[in-house]
Amino acid sequence: QLQLVESGGGSVQAGGSLRLSCAASGYTNGYYSLGWFRQTPGKEREGVAHIYTGDSSTIYGDSVKGRFTISLDNAKKTLYLQMNSLKLEDTAMYYCAAAMGWVPALFSGRYHYWSQGTQVTVSS
Repeated sequence: QLQLVESGGGSVQAGGSLRLSCAASGYTNGYYSLGWFRQTPGKEREGVAHIYTGDSSTIYGDSVKGRFTISLDNAKKTLYLQMNSLKLEDTAMYYCAAAMGWVPALFSGRYHYWSQGTQVTVSS
């Protein structure tokens, strides 16, 4: 069974940077979509970014384009989210997730494997 263990997160001032990591285990053969999502209490879960292992293509949410970068280290079996120029509205609980095959957009319903989440808080 695929399992995801997330680390990173914390508090940072607006304009600062933070890097999240998501270590994967229990891989099976085939291609995956690996994504980052975030959620604030009372709001819908928001797709941040994903990467498809079949061709390394990526998708970013409009609110993070140009500021966040998703990457995958296949040797370390670790997914990363580099977050730069952080804003107050980036404050949320962040989750990494995995889905079998290609997901055409940041649809959380297609992802069946999830990390425990980590809190990111941005202050002024």
